[in-house]
Amino acid sequence: METTQRAIRIMLVDDHQTMLWGLEQLVRSEAPRMEVAGTARTAEEAVSAAARLAPDVILLDVDLGGSCSVDVVPVLIANGVSRVLLLTGTSDQDILDQAIKRGARGILHKKASPAEVIKAIDKVHQGELWLDQTALGRVLGHLLNPAAAPKPDPDAHRRASLTAKERKVIQAVVEGNGALNKAIAERLFISEYTLRNHLTSIYQKLQVANRLELYVYAVKHGLGVEQEKMKAVG
Repeated sequence: METTQRAIRIMLVDDHQTMLWGLEQLVRSEAPRMEVAGTARTAEEAVSAAARLAPDVILLDVDLGGSCSVDVVPVLIANGVSRVLLLTGTSDQDILDQAIKRGARGILHKKASPAEVIKAIDKVHQGELWLDQTALGRVLGHLLNPAAAPKPDPDAHRRASLTAKERKVIQAVVEGNGALNKAIAERLFISEYTLRNHLTSIYQKLQVANRLELYVYAVKHGLGVEQEKMKAVG
């Protein structure tokens, strides 16, 4: 009996409606082999959708509303299922190299043909890298010739300044996956006013601007994970 293969579930992230529509049509033209699991137009929407939908492949535009989306790559793949394929119009090699170091599995130029887009999605879904020879050479160079000694972490003192209560708040934010302040406050058995005060202090210490940046920072640096022994926030 012939087995039915599950469709590759793809999430599309682009802030340009026309581009997003075109990508949706392209993926849907590959049905039933591929399907659109969801779409997003901002980094915050992408983080929330990736946690909720756990798509196989996330096609992510580097430039979202004028902001670089590379920083959210570790958060998008934190579910252990999704693989990120970066869609870019930039030739800034530093940005692209950072994306690969943070977990992106491929880089696809916006000038790529529809056939190349589909092939790249296939390859990344199969666990392969989709990189040109120059980028692949740089990645292999980093792996074969790592730095002689690890660089000091400039953020270590910031994290060390966090109190036990603040770490508990960060844990709730990370586990909340975009939950409203009210829901997080109820989970911690504190008022929204108290929660906002804690968040203000955390933002200042970690030098982040909002909850999305805090989420990305926390996942990147492993905050909000080992909190079981900490006292409840009062």
